[in-house]
Amino acid sequence: MSKWIKRLGLLTLLLVVISACSTEKPGSSDDSSEGSSDDSIKIGLSVSTLNNPFFVSLRDGAEAAAKEAGYEIVTADAQNDASTQLSDIEDLLQQDIDVLLVNPTDSKAVVSAIESANDAGVPVITVDRSADGGEVVTHIASDNVAGGEMAGKYIAEQLGESGKLVELEGIPGASATRERGKGFHNIVDGIDGLEVVANQSANFDRSEGLTVMENIIQSSDQIDAVFAHNDEMALGAVQALESNGMLKDVVVVGFDATDDARAAVKEGRMDATVAQQPELIGQKAIDAAGKVASGESVDEFIPVELQLVTAE
Repeated sequence: MSKWIKRLGLLTLLLVVISACSTEKPGSSDDSSEGSSDDSIKIGLSVSTLNNPFFVSLRDGAEAAAKEAGYEIVTADAQNDASTQLSDIEDLLQQDIDVLLVNPTDSKAVVSAIESANDAGVPVITVDRSADGGEVVTHIASDNVAGGEMAGKYIAEQLGESGKLVELEGIPGASATRERGKGFHNIVDGIDGLEVVANQSANFDRSEGLTVMENIIQSSDQIDAVFAHNDEMALGAVQALESNGMLKDVVVVGFDATDDARAAVKEGRMDATVAQQPELIGQKAIDAAGKVASGESVDEFIPVELQLVTAE
């Protein structure tokens, strides 16, 4: 009888040990369910145009940073059309994005799309160009006013504060157009010997820069310098000046420091360009988007440093 009691006791102890091991085993169904939820962040990026190398670099920087962080990113190209951008953003909002990054084609026209994102509870971050309204968490860009001032100071120095200037403006309504122009005029308007004899929009486009510059050349008796609000227009102006045999006598300054512009500066066909860092702007946008999606706070403005690129 005592044998059976002992055996029963051993069997009971063995069952208790097995039960304890099974309930405490690592990787049990309870543990695995905690790590099975999808925490991926989905980001929508609306770019003004991918026909401009600057914005291609910005997109590439954003997409590379998103991939490294493990985020999903959906990019839309507005092709420099405000109505297309509004439609793109509405489409992105239908795709359950967590954060919207916007590089506005038109700072005023984009407001209604930003307000749609606000109504949908999707945080908005503007990139390179700001918006005139709507609720924006942060703006990531270089200081365009400071960049315009940088260009104005360089031109004034090269001309000895005396000469006739041409200004090729960007897309009317774009914040970059207003801000770069403001910075430029902050400098040149305060120097008596400098006169802006022509300022006209070429819509940030190289072919339009060529055409507009050709027309200005035909109607002007003297041109000493050209400031273009971006490198594409500056390169168009260079073509026009070259074809009229004027390039060696005219100072040409662009903005963005694209690869083509840097090469033109190195070759002596352009005098300078204000360097932004589009890839870094895209990277910072993704970093900010990740923080916002995770409920962290970010600064209202995240600056990206500027630099003047010359052949020296």
